[in-house]
Order: sequence, then C-alpha cells, then structure tokens
Amino acid sequence: MQSSQGQGDVHETVGAYALGILDDAEATAFEAHLATCEWCGQQLDELAGMEPMLAALADLPAAQGTPAIGESLAARPSPQLADRLVGEVVERRVRAKRSRRAFFGLAASLIIGGPIVAIAATGGDDTTQEAKPLQSASPAKDAFTHMTDKVKATDPTTKVSAVVGMEGKAWGTHSVLELKNVKGPEKCSLIAVGKNGERETATTWAVPKWGYGIENAKTEQAKSPLYVHGGVAMNPEDIDHFEVMTFGGEKLVEVDV
Repeated sequence: MQSSQGQGDVHETVGAYALGILDDAEATAFEAHLATCEWCGQQLDELAGMEPMLAALADLPAAQGTPAIGESLAARPSPQLADRLVGEVVERRVRAKRSRRAFFGLAASLIIGGPIVAIAATGGDDTTQEAKPLQSASPAKDAFTHMTDKVKATDPTTKVSAVVGMEGKAWGTHSVLELKNVKGPEKCSLIAVGKNGERETATTWAVPKWGYGIENAKTEQAKSPLYVHGGVAMNPEDIDHFEVMTFGGEKLVEVDV
C-alpha cells in the first residue's frame, strides 16, 4: 500500500475521479494509482454513487448550505452498492477509454437495472420540443404501470400526493415514485427509512418552475405527474416508510409501507 504522504496531488484526485470530470489520460493515470493505494480505494468507496446529489448541491447558492441540506443528503447507498458502482466504473473506463461522458453514461445505464441514485423522470426542461418525447415514452412510468406492490399517501399540510411502486431484487428494492401536486422550482429526494431506522436515498430530482401533477394547471407539462426510478439496498420487507424531502429539509409527504 502506498503511503498518503508525499503524493498529496495524486490522492486529492479521488474526488474528481468519483465525479467523472477527469479526462481519459488523467483517469487512466489515477486508475493505475488506485490499483495499489488502499487509502484512495476507501475514499472512492465513500464517494461512489454520490455524483447526482453532489452535482445538485453544487447548483445551490452558498447561503443555502445549511445543516438541513447536509442531513438530507447524508442518507446514501450502502457500502455494498458503492462497491458495485466502483467496480463497474473502473471496468467501463478501462474498456471504453473515450471521454469524460463515460461516467455519466454508466449512471444512465443503471437507471433500469441498478440500485444507484439516478434520475429518470418524465417532463423536461424549458424546451418544449424535448419535453414531449420524454413524456410519451417514459421508462419510469412504464415500470410503474406494471408494478403490483404500491403504497400511497397524501400529506394533509403540503397536499403533495405520492405513490411508490416496489419490487424486490437480488440487490435490494427497485422503486418508482409517482408524485403529484408538487410545485417548483425545487430539488427533492426520495428516502427509504428502514424498520431499524436506517435511511437510504433512492433517487433525487429537480422540480421545474411549472411543477408536477398540478390538477388545474394550464399546460399538460404541469398537469402530468412525475415518475422517477430509484433503488436501495434494503429488502422490501425491511422498509418502514418512504419520505419525499426537499434539499432544504422539508418533508413533503411520508408514505408508509
């Protein structure tokens, strides 16, 4: 094992590697270092799977970096999930060696088959031409339609409604959230809370300014619910409830399992 002394610049690269912002040459050089450095391997385990949440947090103004945000983002995938992502990231980089987009391509490929924090929502951005195709062919909505195990709730205060579809997998629980009557702009997380109190973030997303599932909205975009994939390491029978939380620490709705 290499010492963490005397090679500070190399060791500090682990964060950039986890976020997928190194170019091919830098990533290849770091992977050679990673193969012999136990310290960097441990740091990468802790950072793995956090890219979507870290990127979303980076968009927030500095003044909003409150303890509530940190607490909301602290619920992260288990070490087993992190190990799986690390292995796949390294394997994909060595095989492809193309561009820094490889990391984000891997995250997208895991939306359907892997329990990683990733976004796959209906709706779109401010460009109407891009929004319509996403709404007409949503993998998350299709998966939700075919799920038989669903739980739902409406918060009496926020009036936000949520339905969570679940299915057990060898790696844990695949979930799809249907969310209605949520106004934007906002950034949110779906968090699974275990019967033992453990918290795991299933997925995160952004709510556009027009919102999702607004019954009396003027546009179809705003009337349409949000459908988003997620996954956690817990088995379905170990989950007590789900929470939809804002990055600011507000609970929009709680759904008992």
